[in-house]
Amino acid sequence: MLAVVGLMALAFVPLFFAVASLTRVALHGLREDSARALGRAVAAHAAEIDLHDEAALKSVLESHTGGGGVDAVCVYDERGAAIACAGEPREIAAMGAPAPPFGERTEDVRGAFGRAVEVTVPRPSGVVVARMRTGEATDRAAPLVRLVAVYMAAFGLAFAFIVYVALTRLIVRPVEALARATDRVATGARKLEVPPAGARELVELSSSVNTMTTRLLADEEKLRRKVDELTETTRRLTEAQAHLVRSERLASVGRLAAGMAHEIGNPITAIMGIQDLLISGDVPADEQDEYLARMRKETERIHKILRDLLDFARPEAAASAAASGAISASPEESGAIGPVVLSEAVADVLSLLRPQKVFRDVEVAVDVAGDVEVQIAKDRLEQVLLNLALNACDAMAGAKTKRLSLRAAREGSRVRIEIEDTGPGVAAEVRERLFLPFVTTKEVGLGTGLGLAVCRGIVEGAGGRIELDSSYTRGARFVVVLPGQVE
Repeated sequence: MLAVVGLMALAFVPLFFAVASLTRVALHGLREDSARALGRAVAAHAAEIDLHDEAALKSVLESHTGGGGVDAVCVYDERGAAIACAGEPREIAAMGAPAPPFGERTEDVRGAFGRAVEVTVPRPSGVVVARMRTGEATDRAAPLVRLVAVYMAAFGLAFAFIVYVALTRLIVRPVEALARATDRVATGARKLEVPPAGARELVELSSSVNTMTTRLLADEEKLRRKVDELTETTRRLTEAQAHLVRSERLASVGRLAAGMAHEIGNPITAIMGIQDLLISGDVPADEQDEYLARMRKETERIHKILRDLLDFARPEAAASAAASGAISASPEESGAIGPVVLSEAVADVLSLLRPQKVFRDVEVAVDVAGDVEVQIAKDRLEQVLLNLALNACDAMAGAKTKRLSLRAAREGSRVRIEIEDTGPGVAAEVRERLFLPFVTTKEVGLGTGLGLAVCRGIVEGAGGRIELDSSYTRGARFVVVLPGQVE
């Protein structure tokens, strides 16, 4: 609407000034033509009268002045001397005697009453000069100009009103109805209801929007079903991942249990031998207490080995629940985020590895500060470290120098953990696929190829990353980067 009003103003205002200017110019031209015609008439009439009959000449001149005619008129002889004048004295005083030679001419002058036109008409024995005001032309043009202004204003207002009504009925109200309908759909309505009103284009637009809304609602319903399916699939995958982590954990427990058989067998054999001596009665009474103390020591040794193994096999949340008499937590509930003191987790892993026969010849070097903490569940961190350490021990089985190094350092808001061994390293053709499921460098029957894949899932689930440092050539170096302690 503002654009229409602006366009009308741009069109009518210059037109108004143009009409007013043309009117004034036309009236001024008519005034000049009238003055020129009157001058000729006066000159012709004066030519019929004897110049020596001054009274008759003046009577003729006075008949042509006043009443909207000539304001002043004078007759001059051939030398330019005034013979007779009639009209307004001030205009007569403002008129100057013409200089010979005389010729017919018309010029605009400034008279006593404003703008005027002066007409000079020669006669047989002299010249007639008539002066007529033209300022009245402007005054006479004013009513016409005002009439044009009133007409344009009335036409503009009527046109603006008609445009306003037309725009409101054909565009504004249909668009508002369409906007309200789309708002209802946006707030939950399942159908777009728009009355078919307004301009043809808007009716077509409403129909198109209705069709689009129907398709969008159908697509939204499909998307909801897909999201539900994805949610269910994600839940199943999460359960499968937790089950896989649990299975790998139990597999690690099996490997540890197999390695502990010899460590447990020795104290059991010693206990059985002491029991045989005590049963036979050949042990003196003063030595029986010493034998019983040795039995107690060996029993505590077995208990500690088994206790460490059971603590690792049971998820952390389940262990704490069992300690308080509660029902055991599910594997999914055991992945609570830390923070975890890294040095404590490393100590727990080493306590599980020390009873292993394959670990007795391995030199262990640990460089972990006591205040380094990482954001991950403790049992999951222990599982990752234990898996990497067991793989390192298996890799160093035939090596002359067996050294396992574990170090950690802060890198900004994260913690970098490095586990190195002095084994043969990882073959180049396996490096790119090392963390994929069922990829293993061990012989058939000695590994499932899921350990590193599970470790990768645990680390990435905690917001970190695990990778093989291909630049390390004196064995294998695995790098685990985890989020550090939150400030």
